[in-house]
Amino acid sequence: MISIEFLITSFVVVVVPGTGVIYTVSTGLIQGRKASVFAAIGCTAGILPHLTATVLGLAAVMHTSALAFQTLKYAGVAYLFYVAYATWRDKSAFVIDGNASTSTAAGLVVKAFLLNILNPKLTIFFLAFLPQFIQPGTSEPIYQLLLLSAAFMAMTFIIFVVYGFLAHAFRKAVIESPRVQTCLRRGFAAAFASLGANLALTEK
Repeated sequence: MISIEFLITSFVVVVVPGTGVIYTVSTGLIQGRKASVFAAIGCTAGILPHLTATVLGLAAVMHTSALAFQTLKYAGVAYLFYVAYATWRDKSAFVIDGNASTSTAAGLVVKAFLLNILNPKLTIFFLAFLPQFIQPGTSEPIYQLLLLSAAFMAMTFIIFVVYGFLAHAFRKAVIESPRVQTCLRRGFAAAFASLGANLALTEK
Protein backbone atom coordinates (compact mmCIF):
# COMPACT_ATOMS: atom_id res chain seq x y z
CA MET A 1 0.00 0.00 0.00
CA ILE A 2 2.98 2.29 0.59
CA SER A 3 4.54 2.60 -2.86
CA ILE A 4 8.15 3.34 -3.69
CA GLU A 5 6.91 6.49 -5.44
CA PHE A 6 5.36 7.69 -2.19
CA LEU A 7 8.54 7.00 -0.24
CA ILE A 8 10.74 8.80 -2.77
CA THR A 9 8.41 11.79 -2.98
CA SER A 10 8.11 11.97 0.82
CA PHE A 11 11.89 11.77 1.20
CA VAL A 12 12.40 14.67 -1.18
CA VAL A 13 9.71 16.73 0.60
CA VAL A 14 11.13 16.07 4.07
CA VAL A 15 14.83 16.43 3.24
CA VAL A 16 14.45 19.87 1.59
CA PRO A 17 15.39 22.47 4.25
CA GLY A 18 12.43 24.33 5.72
CA THR A 19 11.35 25.74 9.06
CA GLY A 20 11.56 22.40 10.89
CA VAL A 21 14.93 21.47 9.43
CA ILE A 22 16.45 24.85 10.25
CA TYR A 23 15.14 24.70 13.82
CA THR A 24 16.40 21.14 14.35
CA VAL A 25 19.81 21.91 12.86
CA SER A 26 20.19 25.10 14.90
CA THR A 27 19.15 23.24 18.07
CA GLY A 28 21.61 20.40 17.41
CA LEU A 29 24.40 22.84 16.64
CA ILE A 30 23.78 25.15 19.59
CA GLN A 31 22.50 22.79 22.30
CA GLY A 32 23.66 19.35 21.29
CA ARG A 33 22.50 15.94 20.11
CA LYS A 34 19.92 15.27 22.81
CA ALA A 35 18.26 18.65 22.32
CA SER A 36 18.00 18.05 18.57
CA VAL A 37 16.05 14.85 19.20
CA PHE A 38 13.48 16.80 21.23
CA ALA A 39 13.31 19.37 18.44
CA ALA A 40 12.67 16.58 15.92
CA ILE A 41 9.92 15.18 18.16
CA GLY A 42 8.24 18.59 18.32
CA CYS A 43 8.49 19.16 14.57
CA THR A 44 7.03 15.72 13.88
CA ALA A 45 4.22 16.26 16.40
CA GLY A 46 3.47 19.57 14.72
CA ILE A 47 2.48 17.65 11.60
CA LEU A 48 -0.35 15.85 13.42
CA PRO A 49 -2.88 18.70 13.43
CA HIS A 50 -2.38 19.23 9.70
CA LEU A 51 -2.80 15.53 8.97
CA THR A 52 -5.89 15.44 11.18
CA ALA A 53 -7.32 18.41 9.33
CA THR A 54 -6.70 16.62 6.04
CA VAL A 55 -8.34 13.39 7.23
CA LEU A 56 -11.38 15.25 8.57
CA GLY A 57 -11.68 17.43 5.50
CA LEU A 58 -10.93 20.63 7.37
CA ALA A 59 -8.17 21.45 4.92
CA ALA A 60 -10.80 22.01 2.25
CA VAL A 61 -12.45 24.61 4.50
CA MET A 62 -9.15 26.39 5.03
CA HIS A 63 -8.44 26.24 1.32
CA THR A 64 -11.72 28.03 0.53
CA SER A 65 -11.78 30.36 3.54
CA ALA A 66 -9.46 33.34 3.06
CA LEU A 67 -10.00 34.47 6.65
CA ALA A 68 -9.05 31.09 8.19
CA PHE A 69 -5.95 30.83 6.02
CA GLN A 70 -4.82 34.40 6.63
CA THR A 71 -5.38 34.15 10.39
CA LEU A 72 -3.23 31.06 10.74
CA LYS A 73 -0.69 32.40 8.27
CA TYR A 74 -0.04 35.63 10.13
CA ALA A 75 0.10 33.84 13.46
CA GLY A 76 2.84 31.72 11.92
CA VAL A 77 4.59 34.78 10.51
CA ALA A 78 4.57 36.47 13.91
CA TYR A 79 5.96 33.39 15.61
CA LEU A 80 8.74 32.95 13.04
CA PHE A 81 9.78 36.58 13.52
CA TYR A 82 9.70 36.06 17.28
CA VAL A 83 11.99 33.02 16.95
CA ALA A 84 14.30 35.04 14.67
CA TYR A 85 14.45 37.86 17.22
CA ALA A 86 15.04 35.50 20.15
CA THR A 87 17.79 33.69 18.23
CA TRP A 88 19.48 36.98 17.31
CA ARG A 89 19.34 38.25 20.89
CA ASP A 90 20.61 35.03 22.47
CA LYS A 91 24.11 35.65 23.83
CA SER A 92 24.68 32.36 25.68
CA ALA A 93 27.57 30.16 24.64
CA PHE A 94 27.02 26.87 22.86
CA VAL A 95 26.60 24.09 25.41
CA ILE A 96 27.77 20.50 25.56
CA ASP A 97 25.36 17.55 25.39
CA GLY A 98 23.74 16.59 28.66
CA ASN A 99 22.17 18.45 31.54
CA ALA A 100 23.68 21.77 30.50
CA SER A 101 21.04 22.31 27.84
CA THR A 102 19.80 25.91 27.84
CA SER A 103 16.22 24.80 27.20
CA THR A 104 14.08 22.15 28.81
CA ALA A 105 12.96 19.14 26.79
CA ALA A 106 9.35 20.31 27.02
CA GLY A 107 10.32 23.79 25.90
CA LEU A 108 12.14 22.47 22.85
CA VAL A 109 9.23 20.23 21.88
CA VAL A 110 6.62 22.99 22.31
CA LYS A 111 8.68 25.51 20.33
CA ALA A 112 9.15 23.07 17.45
CA PHE A 113 5.48 22.04 17.61
CA LEU A 114 4.34 25.65 17.29
CA LEU A 115 6.66 26.27 14.35
CA ASN A 116 4.92 23.55 12.35
CA ILE A 117 1.35 23.92 13.58
CA LEU A 118 1.32 27.64 12.70
CA ASN A 119 2.17 26.95 9.06
CA PRO A 120 -1.07 26.77 7.02
CA LYS A 121 0.86 25.66 3.94
CA LEU A 122 1.30 22.25 5.56
CA THR A 123 -2.45 21.67 5.70
CA ILE A 124 -2.88 22.66 2.06
CA PHE A 125 0.15 20.55 1.13
CA PHE A 126 -1.24 17.41 2.74
CA LEU A 127 -4.64 17.98 1.15
CA ALA A 128 -2.98 17.98 -2.28
CA PHE A 129 -0.22 15.45 -1.55
CA LEU A 130 -1.58 12.46 0.35
CA PRO A 131 -4.75 11.73 -1.69
CA GLN A 132 -2.59 11.18 -4.79
CA PHE A 133 -1.23 7.97 -3.27
CA ILE A 134 -4.54 6.40 -2.20
CA GLN A 135 -5.44 3.43 -4.36
CA PRO A 136 -8.36 4.26 -6.68
CA GLY A 137 -11.58 2.49 -5.77
CA THR A 138 -10.35 1.40 -2.35
CA SER A 139 -12.99 0.61 0.26
CA GLU A 140 -10.79 1.93 3.08
CA PRO A 141 -9.49 5.37 2.03
CA ILE A 142 -9.24 6.64 5.62
CA TYR A 143 -7.13 3.64 6.63
CA GLN A 144 -4.77 4.21 3.72
CA LEU A 145 -4.59 7.92 4.50
CA LEU A 146 -3.65 7.19 8.11
CA LEU A 147 -1.05 4.63 7.02
CA LEU A 148 0.55 7.06 4.58
CA SER A 149 0.48 9.77 7.25
CA ALA A 150 2.22 7.50 9.76
CA ALA A 151 4.92 6.64 7.21
CA PHE A 152 5.43 10.32 6.39
CA MET A 153 5.76 11.25 10.06
CA ALA A 154 8.20 8.40 10.74
CA MET A 155 10.36 9.53 7.83
CA THR A 156 10.18 13.12 9.06
CA PHE A 157 11.38 12.16 12.53
CA ILE A 158 14.24 9.99 11.28
CA ILE A 159 15.51 12.56 8.78
CA PHE A 160 15.26 15.40 11.28
CA VAL A 161 17.20 13.39 13.87
CA VAL A 162 19.90 12.74 11.26
CA TYR A 163 20.04 16.47 10.52
CA GLY A 164 20.38 17.19 14.22
CA PHE A 165 23.12 14.62 14.73
CA LEU A 166 25.06 15.92 11.72
CA ALA A 167 24.79 19.43 13.13
CA HIS A 168 26.06 18.16 16.48
CA ALA A 169 29.05 16.54 14.79
CA PHE A 170 29.82 19.78 12.97
CA ARG A 171 29.58 21.90 16.12
CA LYS A 172 32.78 20.37 17.49
CA ALA A 173 34.70 22.35 14.90
CA VAL A 174 33.21 25.69 15.97
CA ILE A 175 32.39 25.21 19.66
CA GLU A 176 35.44 27.20 20.83
CA SER A 177 34.95 30.16 18.51
CA PRO A 178 32.67 32.88 19.91
CA ARG A 179 32.85 34.74 16.60
CA VAL A 180 31.65 31.73 14.64
CA GLN A 181 28.89 31.14 17.20
CA THR A 182 27.67 34.71 16.74
CA CYS A 183 27.72 34.38 12.96
CA LEU A 184 25.79 31.11 13.12
CA ARG A 185 23.14 32.55 15.43
CA ARG A 186 22.69 35.54 13.17
CA GLY A 187 22.51 33.25 10.18
CA PHE A 188 19.80 31.14 11.80
CA ALA A 189 17.94 34.31 12.85
CA ALA A 190 18.08 35.58 9.28
CA ALA A 191 16.83 32.21 8.01
CA PHE A 192 13.82 32.27 10.36
CA ALA A 193 13.07 35.88 9.40
CA SER A 194 13.31 34.94 5.71
CA LEU A 195 10.90 32.04 6.22
CA GLY A 196 8.52 34.39 8.01
CA ALA A 197 8.67 36.91 5.18
CA ASN A 198 8.15 34.16 2.61
CA LEU A 199 5.10 32.89 4.50
CA ALA A 200 3.71 36.42 4.76
CA LEU A 201 3.91 36.79 0.97
CA THR A 202 2.39 33.37 0.30
CA GLU A 203 -1.00 33.17 -1.31
CA LYS A 204 -3.15 30.03 -1.19
